[in-house]
Formats: sequence, C-alpha cells, structure tokens
Amino acid sequence: MADSGTKQPKTGTQTLSTEEMNRFLERARQLNAERMQGYREQSLRIHPWVCARCGRQFTLKNLNLLTVHHKDHNHDNNPPDGSNWEHLCVYCHDAEHGRYDEETGDYRELPEEKTDTITHNPFARLKDLLEKKKN
Repeated sequence: MADSGTKQPKTGTQTLSTEEMNRFLERARQLNAERMQGYREQSLRIHPWVCARCGRQFTLKNLNLLTVHHKDHNHDNNPPDGSNWEHLCVYCHDAEHGRYDEETGDYRELPEEKTDTITHNPFARLKDLLEKKKN
C-alpha cells in the first residue's frame, strides 16, 4: 500500500506530556488569535447575527449560513468600524451577487422587485378613528 503522507491514528489511548500539551494549547491560542483578526470574525463581534435583508436570526449552531457581504464589493476595503460590511444569509448573499453587474458596477433590477404603485394604505382611516375617539 502506498504511503499517502498522512499518519495513521494509533490505537489505544495516547497521552501528551505537559510540555506537549502546553505547546498544543499555545498553538491553538495563536491560531485563534490569527483567525480573530479576519474581517468575518470582526464583523461577527460588532454586528448582530441577523441577515440584513430577510431578518433571519442566527445562533452558533447555524452561524456558518451567515456571510459577511462587502457593500461596495471590494474585499480589500475592510474598515475596522465595519461600515463596509453587512451580514447576509447565504440565500440573500447569492441573490445580491446575482443582481450585481461586475462590468458596470451597477445593480440589475430583478423581475420580482418590479412593483406597481402601492394602493393599500393601512392607516387610511386612522385619522377618522382618532377623531371619533376624541368625541
């Protein structure tokens, strides 16, 4: 059998010396610190875990479905205040990029976004009801 370059797990229990454990923990802390420097982690710390489009809320269990979208589509523009980031669920993020025209830098209007003038006004009779209540 050819060696694939990966070590086979040892059977039984394996214990680490105190020195090995300390090196392992230090490396884990270092990797975590490096990861926390990324814009995703920064954004997750400063923005609520809610999709800015559909309002879906996220927890640690499904946080992998929440993306950090660059509003100006420039992944190099990462201000520390997070002003160029917004959280979008994977579905809204796909829709957002589906309507962005890379050539012109503009957004295409999707057919479902075309709406006629709104004719329903839920507050149309509010003034009358308030006047009636005063009397």
